[in-house]
Amino acid sequence: MGMVGGGLDAFIGAVHRRAAGFDGEIELVCGCFSSSPDKSKATGHALYLPENRVYTSFEEMITTEKSLPEGERMDFLSIVTPNHMHFPPAKMALENGFHVMCDKPMTLTLDEAKELADIVEMSGLVFGLTHNYTGYPMVKEARAMIKNGILGELRKVVVEYPQGWLSKKEEDNNYKQAIWRTDPAKSGAAGCMGDIGTHAENLAEYITGLKITELCADLTSFVPGRQLDDDGNVLLHFEGGAKGVLHASQIANGEENALKIYVYGELGGLEWHQMEPNTLKYKTQEGQRIIRPNVGTLSESAKAHWRMPAGHPEGFFEAFANLYRNFAYAVKAHMEGRDPDPLYDFPGVADGIRGLAFIDTVIASNSTETKWTKFIQ
Repeated sequence: MGMVGGGLDAFIGAVHRRAAGFDGEIELVCGCFSSSPDKSKATGHALYLPENRVYTSFEEMITTEKSLPEGERMDFLSIVTPNHMHFPPAKMALENGFHVMCDKPMTLTLDEAKELADIVEMSGLVFGLTHNYTGYPMVKEARAMIKNGILGELRKVVVEYPQGWLSKKEEDNNYKQAIWRTDPAKSGAAGCMGDIGTHAENLAEYITGLKITELCADLTSFVPGRQLDDDGNVLLHFEGGAKGVLHASQIANGEENALKIYVYGELGGLEWHQMEPNTLKYKTQEGQRIIRPNVGTLSESAKAHWRMPAGHPEGFFEAFANLYRNFAYAVKAHMEGRDPDPLYDFPGVADGIRGLAFIDTVIASNSTETKWTKFIQ
């Protein structure tokens, strides 16, 4: 693996590196970790990389790595930069024969996302997107239960992602994560909805297997002077007739990362909380069943993504690692000229397009008096 972004002062880069190394399938061999050559060099030194594999730009890295012998060069590129710097290195890497794992949202704009999808298709290479919440075993179990008809016809989906860390104007306090996430030039057309609303959208579609067909959105920037939304409420219509509610907020004072989803069907309901990830609740009018990893009869998908004996807590890093492991399996399959095992799934370019289309549709709905807006394709 080579990496773009993820310097020593960045949060998510370290998460990606730890997750990628969990299973011994992936080794970090090179990187351009910052737009500052000194910071990139310092990060490479801290990660024990040889100086000649630490680069000053992603262009230099891709070009130089391509010139190395096949067994020595990087096999894929991991992109962990702010949103505006996802598309350029992804495009160049794919066009030069490298697989790509990219942080979400996939690109800055929907047009870029569609162009990248065309490049992925033409290249025939593997592209992964780190919607990491899909990696939890109990999310896999919920998806399998719904697919197998345990809930019957789906009627209602409620997904919420409240955070409180942007309740104040942290972008004025030299807080790097707040600065770029509230800057339209770096974050894109949406703030909260682009950052965490897309996680909620992706989780709802992944678990239910249903696509959103239209929505009605209300976005707000509560903090004075903030350029992008920091709170949003969205009504959803899904294919098949199910209705839904999605709310995401980064000004929900006191909240941490309280992602939750509730799915209700004619025969029962499911409930999952990201902050208690090893518990899935199956509920009917007759009572509730608590479903836990590695206890009782679970789907093959859930079993493939649980790592420890029952009662040993797993969480965020393990779910992230599941995506990287599954991506590594797909890259190996590509190298060996065979189809990847669908049991080891991960989000891809189609999910990336859905995320950018969700952002554009939410913004379009928020800007019109008509409100109900068909999902932009």
